[in-house]
Amino acid sequence: MTTRRMTVSQALIEFLAHQWTVDGDYRERTIAGTFGIFGHGNVAGIGQALKQLSAEDPAIMPYHQARNEQAMVHESVAYSRMTRRRSTFACAASVGPGASNMLTGAALATINRLPVLLLPSDTFATRVSDPVLQQLELPHDASMSVNDAFKPLSRFFDRVQRPEQLFSAALGAMRVLTDPIETGAVTIALPEDVQAESLDVPDEFLADREWHLRRPRPDRGVIADVVRAIRAAERPLIVAGGGVIYSDAAAALRALVESTGLPVGVSQAGVGSLSWDHPQFLGAVGATGTTTANRAAAQADLIIGIGTRYSDFTTASRTAFQNPRVRFVNINIASFDAFKHGSAIPVVADAREAILELTAALAGHRVAEAFEADYSREKRAWDDVVDAAFEPRGLDLPSQTEIIGAVQRASDPRDVVVCAAGSLPGDLHKLWRVRDDLGYHVEYGYSCMGYEIAGGIGVARADTTRDAIVMVGDGSYLMMHTEIVSAVAEGIKLIIVLIQNHGYASIGHLSEDVGSQRFGTRYRYQDKAGNNFDSGGILPIDLAANAESLGIRVIRVEPGAGAIADLAAAVATAKASDRATLIHITSDPLLYSPDGEGWWDVPVAAESTLESTRAARADYLEHRKNQKPHLGAGAVERKS
Repeated sequence: MTTRRMTVSQALIEFLAHQWTVDGDYRERTIAGTFGIFGHGNVAGIGQALKQLSAEDPAIMPYHQARNEQAMVHESVAYSRMTRRRSTFACAASVGPGASNMLTGAALATINRLPVLLLPSDTFATRVSDPVLQQLELPHDASMSVNDAFKPLSRFFDRVQRPEQLFSAALGAMRVLTDPIETGAVTIALPEDVQAESLDVPDEFLADREWHLRRPRPDRGVIADVVRAIRAAERPLIVAGGGVIYSDAAAALRALVESTGLPVGVSQAGVGSLSWDHPQFLGAVGATGTTTANRAAAQADLIIGIGTRYSDFTTASRTAFQNPRVRFVNINIASFDAFKHGSAIPVVADAREAILELTAALAGHRVAEAFEADYSREKRAWDDVVDAAFEPRGLDLPSQTEIIGAVQRASDPRDVVVCAAGSLPGDLHKLWRVRDDLGYHVEYGYSCMGYEIAGGIGVARADTTRDAIVMVGDGSYLMMHTEIVSAVAEGIKLIIVLIQNHGYASIGHLSEDVGSQRFGTRYRYQDKAGNNFDSGGILPIDLAANAESLGIRVIRVEPGAGAIADLAAAVATAKASDRATLIHITSDPLLYSPDGEGWWDVPVAAESTLESTRAARADYLEHRKNQKPHLGAGAVERKS
């Protein structure tokens, strides 16, 4: 066995450069590149290894800068989603604050079940220099560092305390990164001294290695049970989740519903499963859903969940499914999700494989004409509502709904709308008219403020034939806007639509709903006597000027009756450009989008001296009457 003498960091980076994901006919690099922000923990380790490779073979491991460790994880996750979890990035950070800055990104990746490789530096394994700069000292546990905080946030965690441990750590990490069930944040903590130590590395470790994504078929006989349940149902409804997108099952789903007439509602992650104008597409379901999908869900006697984890927004906090006879068929590659909500028939399988078998087995079956006519009528009614909401009103400050409509009209079918937090995700979920299965990228598993711009860059990296259109409110923009510098530095084109509403629009609305009168959600001068920020003047914030200072091209849409037309023109100008553009527009946060008849459980104070809170509490208790502690109605009869 031939070997090479290398440092731990050199061996790891070269190993990563030779890992390939295979998914049917697709073969692509598992680790598309490495982000690195360097400090005393990794400048002589990972930093040196990347520099050496860039001098020897610049193409073998692309290196990218980032301005914030959290943002580079977000960018990697966005890239991963656009590649249907076939590829991601490695993210290297220095000891202490650099490492712990990635914790939010780790949580986001694991919650959204998207792969990313985290390489946080750790303090000296030898402990000769203890305590070093930025080291966490705990008298009761000398082995613990800040990197132990990654353990509950990671799907795989290892710490390389000796050079020889690299081999098992690296292979274990790749196993989880390429496992559609186990995937999420994968963390290998690297002590700063070990990173620079040397070892003999077998050539076999550095050779190309393929990791095949699993696409398991349903167990024998279970599809027959599903078919019987569907044939017996009077008002069935498919709830499509992110699994449909990740398994590249949109075409298979379209064939299924066209042959059977089965209607489809979608979770946030499932938007794109069908085009918005498809006859069987009822739109978003749940707390931020459409009236069409939510009314179908309320009356459904059979819910066929495909690739959904049934978050509280999808189930409208367990109020969406009101039929007392409703049963659940849950098709999911993860048994954890397949068995949720008392599933009558849990199907542990890949979404596409299960849909293909279901389509063949349902040949000749179609839902009742009256049912199809009913949901089609509801669909037309909701489309009319959205058309009216998109129509410009000619106000000085337009609504967010009008802004979404203008961006929608100016976009191309393959463009990707990117968002994450605030009121925008809810409005986009029920209003955005998606026309491509990868055209909707809203991170809502963690709903992380600050994700949007980094996520947009990740989307733009993954597919340069599409325009990434980032829609972000001022609150989320202020959380993490510095990745604009990364887009400028690398010549990455994206379009950022920055909506200025002088506060937190989403929580402001929620605050009103729970009777707290938008307390602490406005950007205002402080009223010191009243101990609030409610009544002071608007702060003199100029976010357009801020963006310009970061080097991006900025288009200002001035308030006035023509603001919506000017916005559409600005988007067209940005699309025609070959560089990043930010469009700044001010909205009225008190003009809300059409109601989709969904509900979200946010507890309201049981006691209060505020009349607004007491009224909100009464309304809350009324909604809770529709909540079900257990959704499933029991097993479906099996026939031998």
